[in-house]
Amino acid sequence: MTARELDAAGITDPLLRDAYARCRRLNARHGKTYFLATRLLPAERRPAVHALYGFARRADDLVDEPGAGRSTADCARALDALRSCLEEALRGGETTEPVVRAVAHTAAVYRIDHRHFADFMASMRSDLTVTDYPTYEDLRRYVHGSAAVMGLEMLPVLGTVVPQEEAAPHAAALGVAFQLTNFLRDVGEDLDRGRIYLPADLLAAHGVDRALLRWSRDTGHRDPRITAAMAAAADLVRGVYREAAPGLALLDPVSRPCIRTAFVLYQAILDAVRDDGYAVLHRRSVVSRRRRAATALGGLARVTAARIAARRPAVPRPGTPHPGVPHRPQEETP
Repeated sequence: MTARELDAAGITDPLLRDAYARCRRLNARHGKTYFLATRLLPAERRPAVHALYGFARRADDLVDEPGAGRSTADCARALDALRSCLEEALRGGETTEPVVRAVAHTAAVYRIDHRHFADFMASMRSDLTVTDYPTYEDLRRYVHGSAAVMGLEMLPVLGTVVPQEEAAPHAAALGVAFQLTNFLRDVGEDLDRGRIYLPADLLAAHGVDRALLRWSRDTGHRDPRITAAMAAAADLVRGVYREAAPGLALLDPVSRPCIRTAFVLYQAILDAVRDDGYAVLHRRSVVSRRRRAATALGGLARVTAARIAARRPAVPRPGTPHPGVPHRPQEETP
């Protein structure tokens, strides 16, 4: 499948093909939900998505899985080296780092704004020193770089039926929604790394602080205050999905099944957290294979319909705008 995707994307250079293949493996291993959705994209667009997420995973691993004996200073130096390597590659320079080679090629092909990569690396760097966020606004500043820019980087790859700047706020919101979902699901794991990615004021409104979370994690005991705080966090995240939803209809029709599938599956993680009683400090909530498969099959049906429609010659109808005249697409139901 990798070779077919690379052939479809016109990527022929052996080193570049190997770089994209490595990114695909990273995405498949670490981003199972989004990787499943990516399979619904046209083959020629998938390598670019793998490059963007493969690079993000490479940077994230330097922060979250630094290796035994590595200090914060060591991690900072590794991140700085990766950032310098990326900056040089984005300027057209050579690099021996495979994921950087792939993402720089994707950025050039799709003309992705380099500022998004700078913002992303800045957020990764902050993870080395910032361990909590007093307010939701503080957290949103962090997730702009760590997640919103991922949505913005994806837009040129997915394509839109309106000017990109019109779709951009919704794409950014979707990136944020995906990451906030992961933050809620992974509260326990992040706490073990010394970090809390839920706003301190939201937790405090329910009588929760770091000490209570740590006690619950260490003892395995539940506390109704924590349950209430996690439910409030889930409500906050669902609000961000509502911000993102109108953007689905603004995407190229052949890309919509992919993003809609991711949209549904990530919200299913929230459902799983709720169904587990918001026990995120004690176990990792997962979406059942049956639900994942059913959602993917629904996405596949939409892919088939979109591709048939794309091949079908347009037949003008009364009231249809003249070719080239922009019109408002019908909103797609998430």
